[in-house]
Amino acid sequence: MLPISAAALAALGQAVRRPVRAEWSNDNGRTWTRAVFGSGTVTPDRTADCRYSAAVELLNAPRGASGINAITTRVRLFQGLGIPRRDVEWIPAGVYVIDRLRRTRLGVSLDLLGLEDVVRGDEFPVARTVGPDTAQACAALLYGEALPGQAVAWRPGVTPSTQVPAFVVDQDRWAALSGGGDSSGASTGIAPALAAETFCDARGIPTFGPVPSVTDPVVWRIPLGLAVAEPAQEENTETLRNLWSVTGDAGDGAAPVGPVYVWDDDPASLTYAGPDPVGDPGAPGRLGLPVRVRTGRYTSPLITSAAQAEEVGRAQLADSLGVQASLSFTSVANPALEAGDVVEVEVTEGVWERHLIDSCPYTLGGVSQTCQTRTGTRKVA
Repeated sequence: MLPISAAALAALGQAVRRPVRAEWSNDNGRTWTRAVFGSGTVTPDRTADCRYSAAVELLNAPRGASGINAITTRVRLFQGLGIPRRDVEWIPAGVYVIDRLRRTRLGVSLDLLGLEDVVRGDEFPVARTVGPDTAQACAALLYGEALPGQAVAWRPGVTPSTQVPAFVVDQDRWAALSGGGDSSGASTGIAPALAAETFCDARGIPTFGPVPSVTDPVVWRIPLGLAVAEPAQEENTETLRNLWSVTGDAGDGAAPVGPVYVWDDDPASLTYAGPDPVGDPGAPGRLGLPVRVRTGRYTSPLITSAAQAEEVGRAQLADSLGVQASLSFTSVANPALEAGDVVEVEVTEGVWERHLIDSCPYTLGGVSQTCQTRTGTRKVA
């Protein structure tokens, strides 16, 4: 969750002012000009290439080369929380480039994408080799060329000193950072090889963070009355995998790594894969266990050890377990909530559920918020 004071968090369900601040820049963010905000929405979404996207209308906005334009302009947004007898607390709500600009009678209407779109569009004109070096150095190079002057942030749980072997990138800079596939079918990307994900955060800072899990610490507990959890009318297991096979190439002609197998080994989980689905796949039948195994495979030339392969497998497992559900915050929009956060909601009196936030869009200045979440898969006694 983004930084927010305890007083502001406690006051979310009360009558607080929610001003909005919008600014624009034509010099890559070195200087910013205040804009008149009309209306808009922000969508944090960890399942999209751009972690933040937005749609806003700015009033009386200057246009053209020296004003707001679709080529050089960046926009940043802030959601304010005004608590009585305190200064307004400004929560960052994304830094963007303009994907589409439409002139309106009152100003300009903008479709905005996070700074990942700059990296995604900055493809290599010719294939190049990245590494060997540390993940930190490789990421700084790839991000820095597309976003000059931007430092890369590393959240706890990711090891930036991990050695990355030399690998060839045909053209896709973003795939080299966040993950993709090459012509052989092998997975690419520095982030997934670190059991991580990469994105530009609400302040526009390129960031590497661990893949979130429903078991992560809860950042916000929402009592009954402040949120309404809508039970899923449809359960989707399309992306569910409870067994992962991970292999890697140690590089420089060394022997391949793996396969290393990681599975859901929690008997209390609905997605339990059995005691040993690899070495003893018949055990569930002998023991009378209702087990259904769904296998995923991940291969990357950036995986150089069995320990790294296991860590990657755990991250893939965390990201592929859980049932899609809908959670509706009816009156407590929290602009500090980030995609990937874990919240605990009192769905009925005395019954609390954990939800991992995949997306949490909200209307700037509004009080309601609807989140797409993943719930846990533990059996209910």
